[in-house]
Amino acid sequence: MINFSTKPYAVKFILVAALMTFVATSCFAQMDTVVVNNEKIACTVKEITPDAIKYTFPGEDVINSVYKNTVQKIIFKSGRVQTFAESTSYKSISSVMEYDNVSITSVESEVRGLYKLGDVSSKAKGTTVYSNQEKVKDRAYRKIKIQAAMFGANIVYLSNQRTEGNKYGSYYTSGSTAETNLTGIAYSNTLPDYDKFKKLVGTKTNFSAMQIYKLGASDSDVSQDAVNKSFTINNVINDNGIVFIEGLLQGEKNINRFQLANFTENSFSIAYKDKGTAYNVVVGLL
Repeated sequence: MINFSTKPYAVKFILVAALMTFVATSCFAQMDTVVVNNEKIACTVKEITPDAIKYTFPGEDVINSVYKNTVQKIIFKSGRVQTFAESTSYKSISSVMEYDNVSITSVESEVRGLYKLGDVSSKAKGTTVYSNQEKVKDRAYRKIKIQAAMFGANIVYLSNQRTEGNKYGSYYTSGSTAETNLTGIAYSNTLPDYDKFKKLVGTKTNFSAMQIYKLGASDSDVSQDAVNKSFTINNVINDNGIVFIEGLLQGEKNINRFQLANFTENSFSIAYKDKGTAYNVVVGLL
């Protein structure tokens, strides 16, 4: 209940704020709501096709569309809620060691509308000509999943795979071991929320890096080391939904732009590549 003994301008402010909240709530109640990543779109849904959701904004006739891959659900003005398997099938990535949640596809349509995070690749090679070819291939797939997870991606579109089996040598020729090379593009159906991250960081600029994950092209597995390095944030940038941090990591002179992979209430992870090696650094917020 409003206390009318309050100063008139304060009463006016409270009434205006209450009216704006009521109008916004009424608008969403009278429209369909398409939930996409960190955004809610108030609109009128016109059509649901096998690939996309088509809709119009209030007072407009222009048909807009969004890929179903990115839509979590539609809340119709009738109250009915429709979720989409395309989006809910993706598992979240909150740390590098959740790389098993990364899925791999060779079907281009499965990544339409998703957020492209960058190119990924991996190579695995047997140690002897008697190496198991399937195990070598599995190691290559594991490495490309790890690299994707380092950047917060949960799906990889595999554009090329080259596998060679063991070749036994002879008196005249040398042998070679089994080898698998993979190249692809890392995607995600969700991205870290820029506004929430900015609010979480606030005005603080100096932080401490606690852990570093590292995966080189010739490494057989990801390495993880506890560290105590300073990390300074100079600027946070929203680049078409992908969050980048301009800053300085102690001991790293070549890189001053890092991708925000994910964050929690207590820490955030940044990712970058340098000379073919991928890095993921966990930075404490407290």
